[in-house]
Amino acid sequence: MQPMGTDVVHSLPSQEPPRIQRLDESVVNRIAAGEVIQRPVAAVKELVENSLDAGSTSINVVVKDGGLKLIQVSDDGHGIRHDDLPILCERHTTSKLSAFEDLQSIKSMGFRGEALASMTYVAHVTVTTITSGQLHGYKVSYRDGVMEHEPKACAAVKGTQITIENLFYNMIARRKTLQNSADDYPKIVDLLCRFAIHHKNVSFSCRKHGANTADVHSAIVPTRLDAIRSVYGVSVARSLINIDASDDNPSSSVFEMEGFISDSNYTSKKTTMVLFINERLVECTALKRAIEIIYAATLPKASKPFIYMSIILPPDHVDVNVHPTKREVSLLNQEVIIEKIQSAIELTLRNLSQATTYEEHQAVDCSPITSVANTPTSGSQKLPVNKMVRTDSQDPSGRLHAYLQVKPSRHHQTNSALHSLRSSIRQRRNPKETADLTSVQELINEFELDCHSGLLDTVRNCTYVGMADDVFALLQHNTHLYLANVVNLSKELMYQLVLQRFGYFNAIQLSDPAPLQELIMLALTEEDPDSQAAQNDDLKAKIAQMNAKLLTDKAEMLDEYFGIYVDPQANLSRLPVILDHHTPDMDRAPEFLLCMGNDVAWNDEKVCFQTIAAALGNFYAMHPPLLPNPSGDTSEFYNRQGNEEGVDEEVLAEAENAWAQREWSIQHVLFPSMRLFFKPPTSMATNGTFVQVASLEKLYKVFERC
Repeated sequence: MQPMGTDVVHSLPSQEPPRIQRLDESVVNRIAAGEVIQRPVAAVKELVENSLDAGSTSINVVVKDGGLKLIQVSDDGHGIRHDDLPILCERHTTSKLSAFEDLQSIKSMGFRGEALASMTYVAHVTVTTITSGQLHGYKVSYRDGVMEHEPKACAAVKGTQITIENLFYNMIARRKTLQNSADDYPKIVDLLCRFAIHHKNVSFSCRKHGANTADVHSAIVPTRLDAIRSVYGVSVARSLINIDASDDNPSSSVFEMEGFISDSNYTSKKTTMVLFINERLVECTALKRAIEIIYAATLPKASKPFIYMSIILPPDHVDVNVHPTKREVSLLNQEVIIEKIQSAIELTLRNLSQATTYEEHQAVDCSPITSVANTPTSGSQKLPVNKMVRTDSQDPSGRLHAYLQVKPSRHHQTNSALHSLRSSIRQRRNPKETADLTSVQELINEFELDCHSGLLDTVRNCTYVGMADDVFALLQHNTHLYLANVVNLSKELMYQLVLQRFGYFNAIQLSDPAPLQELIMLALTEEDPDSQAAQNDDLKAKIAQMNAKLLTDKAEMLDEYFGIYVDPQANLSRLPVILDHHTPDMDRAPEFLLCMGNDVAWNDEKVCFQTIAAALGNFYAMHPPLLPNPSGDTSEFYNRQGNEEGVDEEVLAEAENAWAQREWSIQHVLFPSMRLFFKPPTSMATNGTFVQVASLEKLYKVFERC
């Protein structure tokens, strides 16, 4: 037997590499056409944009069979020169630019010179046009980028009419796919509606071929709101509020934004976002997601908003050449622009929601909810049952309270006073505007770099379920259930917000100035309540006096940087607004002031700011109230002294109010704010702040064995 060796290898037939060939130009053009004209609606968009570039004031669209049989776009623009007709539909012929550098200042919506050419490779194109001063117009047909015949003289009205017939007639797979899918006509109607509300000086119409009435018919109107009202209806226009933002700092961003956003009265199953950047209808997923987060956190009942937005930037700050269909653009300093727009919207919505009263949804039926929020629609791929998320963050029935019989709370009597207090607090300034201090920026960079990406995703997309006990809240993220330490979370959030809003705090004015020395003395007594010696009292008094004097000496810095105002008489008069709609528990003020006197390193700038921020974070954190929870096993605490059968109703009412208000703040203030601002540190993944208690996939494995 011959041993295995190289002979076996040599016996294999040799294969030469395939020869590289140059594709035929018609093949190249047809491939490119499939990228530019992906659907009938893409062809309509290109033709309408050409009409707008031509200075049209009236654009009419007629569609048959969703655009596959016929697309006809007529305008009253400046028309096309007779001499330009021979090269009109050749690739890369355009009147919009002549050199690549022109892209830096391009203002027209078209520039590639590919749209009409692409249509001629996948459809039959006919152009009828007349320019000003001509006695008659010209009509010509195109195929594969060239004229089929010489232009023929014909009667014509001002402008241009382009007819696209039998779209994708030579792309069988594409045509069958579109015929089997939903009609593209609703997409075309939606496209024309978007153009109509932005170009209020242009009238638009869109109708099906053979129909007597138009599905879109917009007239020239004086204001943007009138345009929205005429296209989307009175109910939508009535629910809109004006929004604007701008920046002219070359080192960060330069832009102007104006538009309309919906208020809490607007309800819809999906977000409608109409975005124009430098007059181009585009999409920006990052901006859309940022706005949806704001709505989900601020107006839960209106979490699917209507948004119209027009952003103007310097032309050299926009890269328009990033997508064949020009559907997307790339912006210089995009993240900064999105953050500033997000902050403007958040401020507007919070002003809007100040008067909103949030009530707990009491259960009328304790049976579990059977509907599934993420149930796939018919015709789509069915989601495995062990992957279904069974709560909806917008539906109160998905929260713990829906399964409990909640007894009426006594805190409703004081609700109006609490809301009045919150409404009196002025809104915060931009959290991104920090003082020009290197030490503060270093502290901000530290917690941003230490952010745990997995926990960040959990915080941003979690559903609040309810309080498990006095400290831990139940959160659901996808198919996982977590216990989250509310005290640790709120303490770290407040610390981060203090640094982010450094030097830009609004104020909580105390009704009566609080003497520092008495408060610090109270804190010292609480630390050592059993000591009765006179010398110890004298020592405590000296410590309280020294700390009060120290804080009075530092009053100017505390007021300027942290919004803590101490008057010359050593009284605490004002505290900062760290989190909107949240005030600290003043029972913890003595502990806070003692900490400020004892624990702050005043001689080191960075450590000083860090320790003050930490002290404020601990003070403003959502600790359990000092009075025991009335719903717990603490009934004996509220018995009247000397009468075990009686209950101190006043103290009990105060406790019920404090605990109910804390849970309201956790659900409606803390977690929405965390979704917007919180950067969870890496340590929280291991220190017990987040504890996973259940996983749907693991539970299914357990029950499958039963």
